Amino acid sequence: MINSSAFLAARRAFHTSLLDSTLTVSSTGVVSNADGSNTASKAIAKEIAEQLKAETVGERIAGQTSGNQFESICADFVRETFLKLGHLRPGKWDVHQVTGRNRLEIARYEQYAHLVALDRAAKGDAELAAALGSDYTITPDIVVAREPESDDEINAALWLIDNDVAMQASLRKQNGGLPLLHASISCKWTIRSDRAQNARSEALNLVRNRKGRLPHIAVVTAEPTPSRLASIALGTGDIDCVYHFALYELQKAVETLGMSDAADMLAVMVNGKRLKDISDLPLDLAV
Repeated sequence: MINSSAFLAARRAFHTSLLDSTLTVSSTGVVSNADGSNTASKAIAKEIAEQLKAETVGERIAGQTSGNQFESICADFVRETFLKLGHLRPGKWDVHQVTGRNRLEIARYEQYAHLVALDRAAKGDAELAAALGSDYTITPDIVVAREPESDDEINAALWLIDNDVAMQASLRKQNGGLPLLHASISCKWTIRSDRAQNARSEALNLVRNRKGRLPHIAVVTAEPTPSRLASIALGTGDIDCVYHFALYELQKAVETLGMSDAADMLAVMVNGKRLKDISDLPLDLAV
């Protein structure tokens, strides 16, 4: 007998993986995603950790290590959930964490393949390189990509295309295109002002530098402080939405702690559809 939905089970497994490696509590009671110099951050993070039944006691691991672990666990969650939505979003999908920091990783996909030529030109022209700067440098943490479809698959239910039409369509494998970037997901274990700005800059680069359809642009974070979440969630035009690793627990935490201002700020972001729970992400990607 199934006791919970697949997405609820995946959310629990996601939190379990974090508790096993990344979401830890130090010997002094500070949770690993808290800002040790911020009283509110420590209190909220501790309340969330208690709801998730954090029991691991360990010293805080290096920021880069926790960030990489968070990316990997988020990628596993997206893969586990999104790939179950084939009845809503059919296709051949690839979900993976981008390891390393190849600044032209994005050029592996159809909408951004032209960036290879741009990079080549910039390397041969110092003046052009100075003018371009790094505006075309985009390195997602997680990508969701769709493979082009063969004519047999496109024509499976009805003869839709032949050699006289749809000769430049990106989805058609025969046209020789690269995989299509469906989503670019940035993972931020915590948020500081510089990290928020970096996520926005990369989102704008995705918007400006594409040829063709814009991919979904999402941010997933474990930041416990509503004011810092607001620095990246509020506003429109760059990021689709920010997804919190434990939004329901965060909402309960600020209520339990009597932080009315923080609760009000959370309500603005949630009601304004700028902040959602991690469990909302796979269905949003199916749009």
